[in-house]
Amino acid sequence: MKLMKLGYKLILMCLTVTILYSCKEAKYTNYLFTYFTGNGPGEESIRYALSRNGYNYYALNNNQPIIDSKAISSSGGVRDPHILRGADGKTFYMVVTDLYVTEQGWNNYAMILMKSTDLINWTSSIINIPETYPKEYGDIKRVWAPQTIYDEKTNQYMIYWSMLGNEGPDIIYYAYANKDFTGLATTPKQLFYSPSNSACIDGDIIYNDGKYHLFFKNESAGGGIRQAVSDKINEGYVQLDGFFDQTDAAVEGSGIFKLIDSDEYILMYDMYTSGKYQFTKTKDLQNFTIVDDEISMNFHPRHGTVIPITEEETQALIQKWGLLDKSAFVNFNSDAVRTHNVDINDEAGTMYIPVKLGTDITNLDLKIQTVSWVNLKTTGAQDFSKGAVDYVVESAGKSKTYKVSVHEDNNPVLSGFYADPEIIYSQKTNKYYIYPTSDGFTGWSGTYFKTFSSPDLINWTDEGVILDLKKDVSWADRNAWAPCAIEKKINGAYKYFYYFTAAQKIGVAVSDNPTGPFVDSGEPLISERPEGAKGGQEIDPDIFTDPVSGKSYLYWGNGHMACVELNDDMVTIKPNTLKLLNPGNTFREGTEVFYRNGKYYFMWSEDDTRSPNYRVRYATSDAPTGPLNIPENNIVIEKRPEDGIYGTGHNSVIQTPDTDTWHIVYHRFNRPNGITMGRAAGFNREVCIDKLEFNADGSIKPVKPTVSGIKSIE
Repeated sequence: MKLMKLGYKLILMCLTVTILYSCKEAKYTNYLFTYFTGNGPGEESIRYALSRNGYNYYALNNNQPIIDSKAISSSGGVRDPHILRGADGKTFYMVVTDLYVTEQGWNNYAMILMKSTDLINWTSSIINIPETYPKEYGDIKRVWAPQTIYDEKTNQYMIYWSMLGNEGPDIIYYAYANKDFTGLATTPKQLFYSPSNSACIDGDIIYNDGKYHLFFKNESAGGGIRQAVSDKINEGYVQLDGFFDQTDAAVEGSGIFKLIDSDEYILMYDMYTSGKYQFTKTKDLQNFTIVDDEISMNFHPRHGTVIPITEEETQALIQKWGLLDKSAFVNFNSDAVRTHNVDINDEAGTMYIPVKLGTDITNLDLKIQTVSWVNLKTTGAQDFSKGAVDYVVESAGKSKTYKVSVHEDNNPVLSGFYADPEIIYSQKTNKYYIYPTSDGFTGWSGTYFKTFSSPDLINWTDEGVILDLKKDVSWADRNAWAPCAIEKKINGAYKYFYYFTAAQKIGVAVSDNPTGPFVDSGEPLISERPEGAKGGQEIDPDIFTDPVSGKSYLYWGNGHMACVELNDDMVTIKPNTLKLLNPGNTFREGTEVFYRNGKYYFMWSEDDTRSPNYRVRYATSDAPTGPLNIPENNIVIEKRPEDGIYGTGHNSVIQTPDTDTWHIVYHRFNRPNGITMGRAAGFNREVCIDKLEFNADGSIKPVKPTVSGIKSIE
């Protein structure tokens, strides 16, 4: 008997050790972020990214879908993926919105339930709400952002999402899934209704200290992320005071997760009009601190969720989707590298690395950063003066060699994303100044303007923000676009007049210096469509002082080219001087006027700034107010696909003082990535400079846009 008891004890000890060992092996070490990327074709798909620390995320599968949306949806698109590890620790549940915005707009009727045991292979089922519940919810026209949570009291998975019928705001509902997670076992019921009758979407529930915390987007009445709390998972939620996002920007898709081996949580949300995510940290789910400076991603996610995963699960994902291609390279941390313009060609096995002028390429360390699952074998300083250098990378038992070449390019001339460049030369400072649109914001949603200075058109210094709509302008706070500027000497002192677009109106601000600060006049200078103009917007000002008459003219328009004469104060319009010019049916926007050898030149942009075919045309005139003479061959600059240059437009022109040397300053799509970005290329643009030359008869020679740019003014 004693031997039997001893045997049972030994068996029990062995089982205990086995369980403890298994628990140790199941320790979470990494984070999986599942998300989609946008509203365009192919963007409404499920994607994966990995992180070692919850702060720095790297896309798997080169940021391409891990599941075919058309194979699992009724619409052709899926959004808002929410992923949950099941109560058994080894089964995963994902729910997504069944919606293809390109065809459906914002109305949809279904969500998708998915199940997996390995995060790679998924089964799926479509739940069409009005078809499944025609009596209760036959009028439903929105089924948005489903999520799942495990109800320990009922041992069921509760799905909750927002719905909108013919009347009232969006309301958050819930239902329990059936045992196989292929359908709903209960009829949907209301989970939360805003006490202020506001629309509620994008709910996310987390359990902490005996309470269920429901974070959701308040779609109206102030917007932002709010929180409601309850003792029960499926009822009794009471809304707390205040908002829990830490930004004034529009947000949606909040998601909260706990950091591994920590008492801290991350609340993240999609700043969908700003083109980025914001991460905040908290311990009590009440007080949140922004940690944006610690966050990095090599992709641009929309509304997703994060869960912790094991090392074994991580390696399986890497084996499946951890590609050994350009997506493995996160950054080139050398200050010499123009990181936005690095061109990696996987098919050819090459890397084109543009660096700043004057870089010592005989002893250059590119300081390449790779994703966490890729090992870079070639490190340290290399000599690129004799040609390409072989760089070897390895991952999951595979290796690849890239031939890396370094080039001293000077296009783009500004680091980062900027567009619609206006350029002037200041007699006061003997410097050039570029005044661009601050780009890189989804939907052209920037709200501030900067300027850049240069003594030579080659080396540019960021002079900082010179006008912030939210701080400096009382009549508009959005769409800071396409400025222009002019230097005038008034009563012996230099003054600078800055004309800018804000909220599709044109304002003017004044300063004593080309770098500001600029003071807004307090009201728009142009706020209404000119009489006789058909359609278009009041945008894209251009200022020109006629060297013959001394009169100053303001030009503007989108779909129409308008012109007025300004009074001597440069901030008011001379009455009865409005005129609509006729540049022909190629005119879209971006008027630019200059004078050379007795001729007035008028330039404009054709097509849409989001199109690779965006380009510049010109006309001439004998007067600053027309009529315009349009040459038969009047293209100034256009795309050059063989060099990967697209979307060349919205330009300005500068003459080197006391010479007949001219340059054109324009924007293009980001090279090399813009052409792959779809419509988003139109708000991820960069500023370039090339030489502008004329024929003997004064006609403009077509400009060849270059990658190398200019190396000197001469």
